[in-house]
Amino acid sequence: MAINQELLDILVCPKCKGMIYLTEDQDGLICDHCKLIYEIREDIPVMLIDEAKPID
Repeated sequence: MAINQELLDILVCPKCKGMIYLTEDQDGLICDHCKLIYEIREDIPVMLIDEAKPID
């Protein structure tokens, strides 16, 4: 099951409040400004700054 588009439309990066978008594999959300990926676990985005992974 993919993340609902309505949810994606209202989600923002918790750190900078900027726009985020799905990764190609749809397993995370990317914030280009902060260079972070927020994982999606069991179809639930984990929007915790401390658990975000830096983009290489």
